[in-house]
Order: sequence, then structure tokens, then C-alpha cells
Amino acid sequence: MTRGLFCVVILLNLGCSGLAQTPDMNTTPAFYVVLNSLTRTCTVVDKRLRTDTPNITVASDAIYKTRAEAEAAAKALAPCSR
Repeated sequence: MTRGLFCVVILLNLGCSGLAQTPDMNTTPAFYVVLNSLTRTCTVVDKRLRTDTPNITVASDAIYKTRAEAEAAAKALAPCSR
């Protein structure tokens, strides 16, 4: 009896695991504020920053849903206003 119950629990977990997955990041728009350390200017981009990009860093860890939100945040961020 316990073996049958164990199999049912495993099958339920496997079947329900697809329901708990997060949506694909490519389907929702996302905007980021990045800082060019050479020119000290911030830019709004719609793609994730690559880790091997020299002199470009993320100005904020936030992810914005619209470009307008990201541009407003870029004006208010301390690294961007220097």
C-alpha cells in the first residue's frame, strides 16, 4: 500500500511541476538602466546586460516594465546624476 501511495505522490509532483514554472523572460517586456563608466551617462536598454561588456555596468538592479518608467528612474538614480 505504501509503495502505491508513493508512486501516486511522485506522479502528481511530476504532473504539477509545469504549473509552477515562471513565464519565459523573453515574452514580457523588460527595460534596464545601464551606466557607461567612461562617459558617466545612463542609458535605457531593452536587453539584459552581458557580463563581458567593458565599461558598462547596471545602474540599478530594478527591472522596469515600460521604457517611460526606466527613463524616469535613470534621471533619479544617483550614479546617473553625477
